[in-house]
Amino acid sequence: MNAIYPGTFDPVTNGHVDIAERSAKIFNQLIIAVIKSPNKKTLFNCDERIEMITKSINHIKNVKVMKYSGLTVNFAKKTNSEVIVRGLRITSDFEYESEMALVNRRMEKSIETVCLFSSLENQILSSSRVKEIASLGANISTLVPKNVCIPLLTKLKNHDYK
Repeated sequence: MNAIYPGTFDPVTNGHVDIAERSAKIFNQLIIAVIKSPNKKTLFNCDERIEMITKSINHIKNVKVMKYSGLTVNFAKKTNSEVIVRGLRITSDFEYESEMALVNRRMEKSIETVCLFSSLENQILSSSRVKEIASLGANISTLVPKNVCIPLLTKLKNHDYK
């Protein structure tokens, strides 16, 4: 069975990598699906996000990274994926993810959504929070993969993020 793990990944965090590693043990193939044109403004462009994710997950053999645009269920069908993987952090994620799963199910009944609970150390970790912490000068080395620290700090230095 194949799955996609969609998201913005702006930037990829250790929480994302954890969900990818655990999902890769469940599914034959996992595609990390990076949304090309999200509704929100991103700090990194799609190619930069793909490069960071690819370097962060290169130790996982049955995972690949692809960009997509449009409906997630359509991308799942296009890649012969039967499952959409989502990570759940704190309780507020549940409401959003359950609504999204129901909408996706209504559009495409053959696609299931599977939610994995974030590991305890990643429960409060999000890309937005990482960017905020980094912009305030705090150490982010335990929050993101090593290959993400310098590009993130450089990008924040060159942009007005707050």
